[in-house]
Amino acid sequence: MSKNRRHPRGRHTSTRNVPLRTHWLLLSTLVLTLSAALLLQGYTQHMFDSTADGAPRAKSAAGAVPEQVASGGPVIEAAAGRTAEPAAHTIALTFDDGPDPVWTPRILDILRRNDVHATFFTVGTQVAAHPDLARRIVADGHQIGLHTFTHTDLGAASPWRRSLELRESQLAIAGATGVTTPLLRPPYSSTAQALTDADWSAVVQAGQEGYLTVLTTQDSEDWRRPGVDRIIANATPRGSDGEILLMHDAGGDRTQTVAALEQLIPKLKAAGFRFATVGDASGVPDAVRPATAADHWQGLALITALRTSDWILAALSWLLWAAGAISVLRAGAVLVAARRHVRMRREPWGRPVTEPVSVIVPAYNESAGIEAAVRSLLASDHPVEIIVVDDGSTDGTADLVEALRLPGVRVIRQANAGKPAALNTGIAAASCDLLVMVDGDTVFEPDAVRMIVQPFANRRVGAVSGNAKVVNRTGLLGRWQHIEYVVGFNLDRRLFDLAECMPTVPGAVGAFRREALLRIGGVSDTTLAEDTDLTMALCRSGWRVVYEERAKAWTEAPASLGALWKQRYRWCYGTLQAMWKHRGALTQRGQAGKLGRRGLLYLLMFQVLLPLLAPVVDVFAVYGLIFLEPLRIVGLWSAFLLLQVLMSVYAFRLDEERVGPLWSLPLQQFVYRQLMYLVVIQSVFTAVAGSRLRWQRMERYGSLQVPPGSPAPPPPAPAVPGLELAQAWTAEAQAAEVTPGVVFHSRLPGAAWDHPHRSGGSPGRPGAS
Repeated sequence: MSKNRRHPRGRHTSTRNVPLRTHWLLLSTLVLTLSAALLLQGYTQHMFDSTADGAPRAKSAAGAVPEQVASGGPVIEAAAGRTAEPAAHTIALTFDDGPDPVWTPRILDILRRNDVHATFFTVGTQVAAHPDLARRIVADGHQIGLHTFTHTDLGAASPWRRSLELRESQLAIAGATGVTTPLLRPPYSSTAQALTDADWSAVVQAGQEGYLTVLTTQDSEDWRRPGVDRIIANATPRGSDGEILLMHDAGGDRTQTVAALEQLIPKLKAAGFRFATVGDASGVPDAVRPATAADHWQGLALITALRTSDWILAALSWLLWAAGAISVLRAGAVLVAARRHVRMRREPWGRPVTEPVSVIVPAYNESAGIEAAVRSLLASDHPVEIIVVDDGSTDGTADLVEALRLPGVRVIRQANAGKPAALNTGIAAASCDLLVMVDGDTVFEPDAVRMIVQPFANRRVGAVSGNAKVVNRTGLLGRWQHIEYVVGFNLDRRLFDLAECMPTVPGAVGAFRREALLRIGGVSDTTLAEDTDLTMALCRSGWRVVYEERAKAWTEAPASLGALWKQRYRWCYGTLQAMWKHRGALTQRGQAGKLGRRGLLYLLMFQVLLPLLAPVVDVFAVYGLIFLEPLRIVGLWSAFLLLQVLMSVYAFRLDEERVGPLWSLPLQQFVYRQLMYLVVIQSVFTAVAGSRLRWQRMERYGSLQVPPGSPAPPPPAPAVPGLELAQAWTAEAQAAEVTPGVVFHSRLPGAAWDHPHRSGGSPGRPGAS
């Protein structure tokens, strides 16, 4: 895209330029919210300990466990050092790890049929996932207890995590059921005799926070799935003592547990045992109490956050897989198109185009590079006239060009009116049917003009995009832009050319039929990307726009992040403007329809939507490195990087460039890529907010030189019909203190653009052969 900048005294100095600060606040809020949701998801799903209850554990010291606790009952009030046990001939059925949507309802049905109440020690994340089951547990008269939030081994956890696990689990129960409970069963616990020092530390801390620890006296070992008969045998008391029996309603296939329970309850009732909850069996008062309003609403908020994070993660997973698949398909399509484009360009366009060309150089404060640009054009091996339109420069650009006294070079001065107006001035003053537009910071190869006009042998071609290359490619930022020009821009142009939907002829190097420009009314100033707007207008007018990679020109790229940000912000915002302006192409037919349904949708997908998703990819990558399998995440990233490297090597080979700069490609993923997607985000917010962006002046670095080995400037171009009259017209306009081209800035009908003394007939419509 063009890099010419508009002087602040231009025609739009009153344009509203609202600084957008709220969008960065909004973006930060969204990223933080996403990060919080993923952290919550990561903690609840990937910090979950799935080791089975009752599984063998390594032996450790137990010297700190008080004797009265180790030899006491299974219900422990650690703060007071007391224990309790169930009454004789009393069975307290307890179920761990639920609620589960499959097994918990079946167990509740069995208990209801047998008129038995039990105690369910629930995992907080499961309660949040199935709050209706937690409500049913309470509504059916059962007691509910805590089994931590993520089934964490409290003995091995840090004090802060113990508190977090208990508090979050309590809130989940409060939000789902409206009640709270002091009953806690630590995961991986068994009998009081099995307590270790680490376990006791967790029991003491829980007691200080108001919880009663409920251990077991008898384990059905249903977690082993030993068979129904074995479970029944393990669950049957050996005497008349009361028991707290451990079973499970979640954590895997509980078919055996359900079948065993159907037989166990009648069997134990027949043996004279009664069934009760832990609170009733052990004489614990207030084992379940109403939750406070604060706990209930906080619990609801926690459940909502967990379920929302589940939805966000599922949606993001689908989006990221879809984006990855689309990106891979795009890479394949671009590579196939590039190969076909190379074969297609081996065929000549037709008879060689030898007619002279008018080169228009709009310039505003281009003194650093204008001499190199003009001399490179004079060194062309094709006949040219050069028109430098000085757009009110304040650095002596026009004086410098005039002082060179170069043959075949004209300078037109005008008050600052912006680049579109300067281009229209040049179009009006041009005397040739073929026009080349070039920025004042661009140096042409000697054969660039000849190469870029050859496609005009095809009468359907209305414009040609050349091959812009970065000249100041030293330094990391320069290398990254060099890679982007070769890989991003040029590969896409080959695809666009093949699909006949070229959206942009860059302002640095582009050629046009004068007739095509007149038909659409010249260069519009309604967008900041006048080159994209102009190209889209030509496509919609029925002209074909092609890419000629052999027409090479060298341009200066921004040398600082600030300058790069300004340039790309204007490019992206202007492209969005042009896309919106030409959205009607989506429903048109012919060449316009190809632009709309191919070019515009491609730009929307790969230059707007996917970049907007890029911050999510980065956040998700960090999430994966922390909570998922780091090697898998690194492997996926490496695979995509390898794909980029292969595409880049192929693109560099096509452009006959050395592949040395590609060593910096991995680093590009950590700075340059983020800068580019932030530009897209800012541009989208600017567009949505309805703000207008002004032209900014890009700093010139004076790094441009005439290509080495270029021949000395040739004699003046052969006389072109009408050229002397056009020069005389310009001189008369300047003598009369008239600004050439101003009348054309208002986009008069095409007939008004033709110079009255210009000879030659109509070059024909785009469909002519």
